[in-house]
Amino acid sequence: MNASKILSAVAVALMAVAGAAHAETYEGVHQLTSAASRAEVANQAVVAAHSANPYATGANAGPAQVFVSSTSRDAVRADAVAAARSADPYAEGASAGVAPIVASTVDRATVRAAARAAARGDSLPL
Repeated sequence: MNASKILSAVAVALMAVAGAAHAETYEGVHQLTSAASRAEVANQAVVAAHSANPYATGANAGPAQVFVSSTSRDAVRADAVAAARSADPYAEGASAGVAPIVASTVDRATVRAAARAAARGDSLPL
């Protein structure tokens, strides 16, 4: 029993030594490599604190930019009047107005013959 305890203690010690041989070494904190002095960094911080926030959104963003249009007010008004007087391209149903006339390539007599055959129950030619 004593020998097994001694052997297990020796095995644990060997594993600890083997583990310590593979451990990483601590190299400390990396040195700063900044070219700016403390005074320059402090001045940059003051400028940044007093300038506008470039990432602000909503009410914190400040006044909106004024956009300058290249189209005159009269031209925009004329386009709006023309659009208001034209047909609604998005209308459906009764508000769509008169349906356009579509020219058919099928003979009128052929359509009548097919309609009579369907009314009588005859099979339609395919």
